Amino acid sequence: MKKVTLVLFALALTTPIQTHAESPGIQAPRKAENDWTAAMKRVHAKFRGQAGTFAQFGDSITVSRAFWFTLQHNRKNASPEMESAFQMVKEYMLEDCWDRKGPEYGNQGRMTIRWAHQNVDTWLEKLNPELALMMFGTNDLNGLEVEEYATKTRQVVRKCLDNGTVVILSTIPPRHGRAEKAAEFADAVREIARELNVPLIDYHAEILKRRPDDWDGALEKFSEYKGYDVPTLVARDGVHPSNPKQYTGDYSAEALRHNGFSLRNYGALIKYAEVIDKVLSE
Repeated sequence: MKKVTLVLFALALTTPIQTHAESPGIQAPRKAENDWTAAMKRVHAKFRGQAGTFAQFGDSITVSRAFWFTLQHNRKNASPEMESAFQMVKEYMLEDCWDRKGPEYGNQGRMTIRWAHQNVDTWLEKLNPELALMMFGTNDLNGLEVEEYATKTRQVVRKCLDNGTVVILSTIPPRHGRAEKAAEFADAVREIARELNVPLIDYHAEILKRRPDDWDGALEKFSEYKGYDVPTLVARDGVHPSNPKQYTGDYSAEALRHNGFSLRNYGALIKYAEVIDKVLSE
């Protein structure tokens, strides 16, 4: 398999963003969040399944085909770094993993980390993924405290690592009416990523970096819009990522300030490619 050099990703993953117009890149991780390569190589050495298997563990923000599935078809205004990342992922990942959607694949609407905790053993046995991207927490804000959320998240991640499955953790988006608690949940995931030395997509921080004051589509200023068609990063319900038609499939820096699903897709693609380059293809 042709290996794409990591130099292309250095710009996207380690260079701070100067302005939104200059680059759509993801904010550089803190050093402690980037010291996962050696740890994940040790995990991957235990893996005995099929290379290229990718699992998507999460709730409605993951089961939606607006996440991940659409990347294979539409990447308008993608940067060279993003296109290089896409080619690396396309060459490495099993093709059907673009559309592994549904509870049998570890993603379903309305679910919490409790559901993952109850089912992860079954998923690992059935799917045996080489890599799993996991984001739970949005629904958990309704009834779980951060202590239970963190404990169960940590336990699910450890089960994956024990299986030889490399894990990418993601923080949740901010949420209308529960912004402070969502921030606490995001902090918990950051801490778990540091503690267990796993890669992190800080989706929460990327949203706030781009729209610190008006990320929330439930604000009165967006009252003329409906559903997902809100020109900010969280939809009109104040819960889910937005997906306005004007910016669907667009990965320009401007679009990544207006389309929440595009921003999540971008971060997931760049991080998966980095893991392939640093860990899986070694």
